[in-house]
Amino acid sequence: MNDPIGDMLTRIRNGQMRGKSMVATPASKLRAWVLDVLADEGYIRGYESSTDVNGHPAFDISLKYYEGTPVIREVKRVSKPGRRVYMGVNDIPSVRQGLGVSIVSTSKGVMSDANARAAKIGGEVLCTIF
Repeated sequence: MNDPIGDMLTRIRNGQMRGKSMVATPASKLRAWVLDVLADEGYIRGYESSTDVNGHPAFDISLKYYEGTPVIREVKRVSKPGRRVYMGVNDIPSVRQGLGVSIVSTSKGVMSDANARAAKIGGEVLCTIF
């Protein structure tokens, strides 16, 4: 797998399009950090560690809905393995005038765009969520 974050976001997007309550994805530290930001911002209910059929570590992600519609309306992968996108603190994009969130990988960890601006630190913009 070349893009584990893109794969996880696609699994979340596809699960919500099908109305699933939970999706599974392979586990890694970076995925856990991104899921922590999504849970803190209220886009998912949470996630739990588990193992898949072959005994490999995995995450079970609980998706969140509001009145039958998915909370996550749009997911865009910004920085990809073939094209990394780094931005300074003043250049981090605001998603839909602040209604959405950008997830940024900084030297102080993975955080939302608002937390990165508050810490006055830039980094790699992983994805945008609305």
